Amino acid sequence: MGTWGLSHFEEQSCVQILWGSLYQIGIDRITKPAHANYTYSIVAGMNAGIDMARLFIDGLAYLVKNKFISMSRIDDAVKRILRVEFVMGLFENPLADYSMAKYLGSEKSGLGSCKENARVTEKWNLRRNRCTTILSVVKSAVDSKTQVVFNENPNAEFVKSNKFDYAIVVVGEHPYAETFGDSLNLTILEPGPTTIKNVCGSVKCVVVLITGRPVVVQPYVETIDALVAAWLPGTEGQGETDALFGDYGFTEKLARTWFKSVDQLLMNVGDPHYDPLYPFGFGLTTEAKKNL
Repeated sequence: MGTWGLSHFEEQSCVQILWGSLYQIGIDRITKPAHANYTYSIVAGMNAGIDMARLFIDGLAYLVKNKFISMSRIDDAVKRILRVEFVMGLFENPLADYSMAKYLGSEKSGLGSCKENARVTEKWNLRRNRCTTILSVVKSAVDSKTQVVFNENPNAEFVKSNKFDYAIVVVGEHPYAETFGDSLNLTILEPGPTTIKNVCGSVKCVVVLITGRPVVVQPYVETIDALVAAWLPGTEGQGETDALFGDYGFTEKLARTWFKSVDQLLMNVGDPHYDPLYPFGFGLTTEAKKNL
């Protein structure tokens, strides 16, 4: 295997690779091409400051045992982990509060998982449970005299010919976990963009965006009348319609900056180039209107 060592320049480079880019957070990306030398990546990653490991724990144990990674580096990592756990009070209160566990998966909790979102990845799966889709609860929320028309891929002619009063456009990403969701452009998948163009160009619309992260929406903002960030896994449709139809007001704020384009990344509050589409903490606050 040879002897592994890192110069100061190499250590700095590894730190930049690990923490300097949204798209290069995996240690396998340290080498080019990615995963070309995973053993080296473990050594470089640990020496650059990784404190917790799960995916490469066996390789890490081998490298420590054979002195390619020093025990002092492991002690340093463990010390920092324990410090955080002490600050969090985990040793005084190590067990979780299970008082709300009985509601997990219930219709009211919004923590069940719908048929279309049950499969997350080949290895990560959500349990199928009771749930409601956005379409089903829209139908139940409107007046019995109101006609709800669903079309998965509406073209412009379909929208214009039906003379709709309002439209709810639901678009976004497929469910994913970890690297299965890697994207260099962070765009909405087709037919999402086409649907937004065809529908919102002809009728007053609200776009419900179901994604696991901010994605590029600036090209569509001028076309749409309202945008709702619903987030994945999108397991409880009634949570959306409760707000859309006024039973509850919108109150949540963005937990991260929403960029205009991926060219701006990385971008954080306080950066000289901070010019987001929606800043950190953005979000409209509305009051409930029961009689919409």
